[in-house]
Amino acid sequence: MDISDNYSLRGRVFHEIREGILSGKYKHQEELKENTLAHELGVSRTPVREALRQLELEGLVRIIPNKGAYVIGLTEQDIRDIYAVRSMLEGLCARWAAEHITLEQKKELAENVELAEFYAQKGNYVQVCELDTRFHEILYQASKSRIMEHMMLNFHHYVERVRRMSLATEGRAKQSNREHRLILQAIEEKEPERAEELAHQHVLSTVQNIDAYGLKNLLEASGKTGEKE
Repeated sequence: MDISDNYSLRGRVFHEIREGILSGKYKHQEELKENTLAHELGVSRTPVREALRQLELEGLVRIIPNKGAYVIGLTEQDIRDIYAVRSMLEGLCARWAAEHITLEQKKELAENVELAEFYAQKGNYVQVCELDTRFHEILYQASKSRIMEHMMLNFHHYVERVRRMSLATEGRAKQSNREHRLILQAIEEKEPERAEELAHQHVLSTVQNIDAYGLKNLLEASGKTGEKE
């Protein structure tokens, strides 16, 4: 195995464990045993140990000496903080996207909105959530800021469980897509300020929807969904 293969393995193990925490597969306060994880992932204990250390730096895991590693995950306050930060940065990202977006990216955004409307009508919220993720990924890429893209992708991924359940609540998928269409229109018409305000309001609308249904209820529902899957 060369050095690049080694880093690739470390990265895969890290992302798979992190995904397990964020999706609710590994529950709050659950012990993450190196032997068990190594067996599940088909690797040695070394990359698992390294991944757990990295996850501790991200605040998702707590390692207690001579005891083990335990899931912290994201608290309700963490999620609210992420949305508060996102509501500001998402607007700036849309502003920069309106200034720098390519023709190809605009076409993909338009196709994304059309597909999301189709799947929302069908009640296919799995596809709607995937398209929602991609819509925002295109905006982050179009901002032409590597720093912005990296931060926003992490924020977006951290709250994926809540986003998924929020989009499945009554009427939210269609409303979210209408908001996406307005953001796209502002970008197409090269109106950075309007794109910024619309993207800011889009995130606030998500927060309002979460508050309407209760963040705790959405987290519990997403955990139950994960168990069934």
